[in-house]
Amino acid sequence: MSIPKTMKALVAYGNHDYRLENNYPVPACGPDDILLKTEGCGICAGDLKCMHGAERFWGNETKPSWVKPPFIPGHEFLGHIVAVGDNVKEYKVGDRVTADQIVPCGECKFCKSGRYWMCQPHATFGFQKENNGGMAEYVRYPKTAVVHRVPDDMPLEKALLIEPYACSKHCIDRAQIGCDDVVVISGAGTLGLGMITYARRKNPSKLIVLDMIESRLEKAREFGADLVINPGKENAEAKVRELTEGYGCDIYIEATGHPSSVLQGLSMTRKLGRFVEFGVFGSETTVDWSVIGDEKELDILGSHLSPYCFPYVIENLKNGNLKTDGVVSKIYALDQWEEAFDRATGKYGDFKVAFRFD
Repeated sequence: MSIPKTMKALVAYGNHDYRLENNYPVPACGPDDILLKTEGCGICAGDLKCMHGAERFWGNETKPSWVKPPFIPGHEFLGHIVAVGDNVKEYKVGDRVTADQIVPCGECKFCKSGRYWMCQPHATFGFQKENNGGMAEYVRYPKTAVVHRVPDDMPLEKALLIEPYACSKHCIDRAQIGCDDVVVISGAGTLGLGMITYARRKNPSKLIVLDMIESRLEKAREFGADLVINPGKENAEAKVRELTEGYGCDIYIEATGHPSSVLQGLSMTRKLGRFVEFGVFGSETTVDWSVIGDEKELDILGSHLSPYCFPYVIENLKNGNLKTDGVVSKIYALDQWEEAFDRATGKYGDFKVAFRFD
């Protein structure tokens, strides 16, 4: 196919300064690169927090900016290859592919030891101008991108969940769920739902899901939760303690990015329990660290990105082992990006909102 010189793209020049451009340069395909014609791209909570100026992205008086404008946002994307560099042998024009969000350097000690998702330079798609994201008609995969094939017959609504569900899988793997564990997942947005449907396959003793939105709790139950609780209407901690002879849950997974969920989880988790932090926060959260150490001796774990998770997720989305019905609730053209970003906040009841490219 003929590749144009310019494309439609959403470009971030600064926080609150995102512009739709119709004649943005199509990225060049170097000898080690892959050029992708974008098929679809989801909107992540991180994309929203970045647009609204969260310090995690733009820095503050003591922390430098992590993002590098002007950049094209979006890391939950897939498409078909339209060009490959002369040195690319594994992929060909026409292949349907996606990639990990991280673009590892391949040279730091994390990359060389197989822990590429914690790459020290930490380049990612969708936040730096050197690795533009999927809210554009074309995307360049550089040599070190971690690329995965996507089945041609997988519906776009499923394929759009590959990246977020891969992040969900890594989080659940970090939690080390056993069959005797009472597990609480706080947050039933897209990523929380990915955790629920995968955690159900771990067969915990009880899988409890918390959320403030009733429609999300309904979907959580559909995806495998044994019990759902709205902390805005019930005392969630009291209910969990009642179910556990007063001890508290064995594992608490924080997937909201809200400070109150952190405090709730530290209080709700039993002594010698496990707390996994997944959510991305807009600002700092303060906790009483004596609860973690002197009071309970908790295991505190973080979860970042989706290492080695894409193949499992792609296979199990294809065969239906991971539930997806109704998760992608709205799909827009890029021209409608402002409405799409507004819907992606979840305030209208949406889970995953995405863009489709013709």
